[in-house]
Amino acid sequence: MASTYIPPRPRTTDEPEARPPPPPRTHRQAPEAQTPPEAPPPGKVEAPVQDDTPATAELIAQARSWLAEDPDPETREELGKLIDAEDVNELRTRFAGTLQFGTAGLRGELGAGPMRMNRSVVIRAAAGLAAYLKGKGRADGLVVIGYDARHKSADFARDTAAVMTGAGLRAAVLPRPLPTPVLAFAIRHLGAVAGVEVTASHNPPRDNGYKVYLGDGSQIVPPADAEIAAEIDAVASLHDVPRPDSGWETLDEAVLEAYLARTDAVLSPGSPRTARAVYTAMHGVGKDTLLAAFARAGFPAPALVAEQAEPDPDFPTVAFPNPEEPGAMDLAFATAARTTPAPDLVIANDPDADRCAAAVKTGPGDADWRMLRGDEVGALLAAHLVKRGAHGTFAESIVSSSLLGRIAEHAGLPYEETLTGFKWIARVDGLRYGYEEALGYCVDPEGVRDKDGITAALLLAELASELKEEGRTFLDLLDDLALEHGLHATDQLSVRVEDLSLIADAMRRLREQPPTELAGLPVSKAEDLTRGTETLPPTDGLRYTLDGARVIVRPSGTEPKLKCYLEVVVPVADRAALPEARTRATDLLAAIKRDLSAAAGI
Repeated sequence: MASTYIPPRPRTTDEPEARPPPPPRTHRQAPEAQTPPEAPPPGKVEAPVQDDTPATAELIAQARSWLAEDPDPETREELGKLIDAEDVNELRTRFAGTLQFGTAGLRGELGAGPMRMNRSVVIRAAAGLAAYLKGKGRADGLVVIGYDARHKSADFARDTAAVMTGAGLRAAVLPRPLPTPVLAFAIRHLGAVAGVEVTASHNPPRDNGYKVYLGDGSQIVPPADAEIAAEIDAVASLHDVPRPDSGWETLDEAVLEAYLARTDAVLSPGSPRTARAVYTAMHGVGKDTLLAAFARAGFPAPALVAEQAEPDPDFPTVAFPNPEEPGAMDLAFATAARTTPAPDLVIANDPDADRCAAAVKTGPGDADWRMLRGDEVGALLAAHLVKRGAHGTFAESIVSSSLLGRIAEHAGLPYEETLTGFKWIARVDGLRYGYEEALGYCVDPEGVRDKDGITAALLLAELASELKEEGRTFLDLLDDLALEHGLHATDQLSVRVEDLSLIADAMRRLREQPPTELAGLPVSKAEDLTRGTETLPPTDGLRYTLDGARVIVRPSGTEPKLKCYLEVVVPVADRAALPEARTRATDLLAAIKRDLSAAAGI
C-alpha cells in the first residue's frame, strides 16, 4: 500500500537525527471502522492497478469530487498523484468509507481521503459538532479548542475555530500546544458548552485525532456521539460550511495560570516535597507545564531526558510514543543512571500529557529500574488519598485491578466500576478518585474531569517524598497492600494487527467456543458484555471469572489492537510469603496468557 509522506519539520543542529518513520499501516478507529482490503505483506509493494471498469471510473470520479473540495495543498497534491496514476488499490483504501466518529471522537492516519485524518474530515467533524450544539440550544455558546504538537494539529485547531465562528458560536483556542488536561480544565473554567482537543495521544507519528468534550468537561458518551455523527453525515459539501478567516479568540496565558494554580490543590498543605525525579515528556507537550507545576509546589526540579524533552511530531527516539511500549523508557533509565543525586523515581507523560507513568529503583545497579504497572500506580495513589482522609467515590474501569475495590471497601468509601474509558469514569456521581490501568489517573475531578498526567505526577512525587522521610519506597507500600488485601497481579496480552478482521475473528472464535478453563482454573462465569450487565451498559467485550483470577477481552477503541486484561489474586499469609506469592502469580499469568492466546487463535 502506498504511504502518506509527511514532511518533518526542520531539525536544529542539537537535535538527534530522526529515525525512519514506522512502516505504513492501515489504521483507523476500532472497532467501528470498516475493514479495508488486506494489505500486502511487509516489504512488498503492489503495482498500481489500472482498468477501465465502471467501478473504477466511479472511484476515480469520487476521488476527483473529494479533491475539488480539499482545502489543503499537501493532501490535494497527494490525492492528485494517486488519481493521475490511477492507483486503484490505494484509492479503494482511501475511499472504502469514512473515518467513524464515535466515543473516542476521530483518530486515524494522516493523509488524503475520507478514511484518513485531514482538514476536509476535520471541517466536516467541526460542522457536525456545531450543528449538534445549535440543535441543543447552545447556538451562542463558547467552544474551547486545544491541540498538541503533532503534524497538522495547529491546522485542525484553526479549522475548527473557523467553523465554529462561521456557525455563529464563539470559539477560543488555547495559546499554544498544551497538555490535554489543560483543555479539559478550560472547558469548566470558562463555562464553555463544548471543547475539542486535537491529539492522537500516544499513537504513532503518522496519526492524529479529534477528541470532543461537552460542557461538563467530560468526553462524549452515547447518545451524543451518534447524534454528532449524524450531523457530520448531513454535511453535503464543504462549500456549504462557512469558514471565516478571523473572529475567534486566541486565549492568553491566564487559562494556563488558572490550571497551574489548581494543581496545588491536589497536595496536602505542609507535606514533604523532597523527592527527586527524572522526567520524560516523550517528545510531547508536557514538559513546560509539569516543570511549572513542580516549581510552584516546591519540589526539586526534575532532571530532564534531554533527547525527549521538546515537542517533535516525528517521535524520533521511540517506535511508539507510549511509556508502556518496550524500549520507550530506555532513555529515561539511562538518564536516571547518570543523574546525581540519585533520583527517587522516574516519571513519564505520554505526548499529550494526560497519562502518567512511574518507575522505581529495584536494586543498587544503574539498570535496576522497573516500570510500575498502571494498576500498581492506581493502587498507590488510592492508598495515599485514603491515608490523607479523602472522601467520595473511588472508581475504575472494568479492565483495571480489583484491588481498588478492596482498598475502598476497607476504608468505608463508595466504589464504582465503569466501562473502559475516562468518558465513563468521569461521570461517576460523587467521584473523588478514578483511574484506568492504561496509565490514566483523575486525582482532582472538580478541576479536570478526565485523566491528568500533570496532577498525577505531583501526587506521586508527594507520596514518594512521604515514604522517603520514612526510609521506605513505593515497593514497600505495595508489599503492605498485598499483605492487607492479597497480592493482586495483572498483565496484558495485547496483539497489534494490520488487518482489523483478525480482531473480529478472535472475538467470534471466543464467543462460539468460550474456554472452559485457563491455566488449569475452571471458568466459573463467562459473560458476553455486548448484552450488558446489571451495572454496565453493553460493550464489545468478554469477561471470564475464575477462582482467584479474571480475564477481560476487548478490541481497543483507539488502536488496531486486541487487548486481553488478566488479573490473579494470591493470598499472602505474611511478609515472608511474598516472594512465593509473586512466583505463583507470575506463573498463573503466563499460563493464562498462553491458554487464552490458543483459545482466541492469536
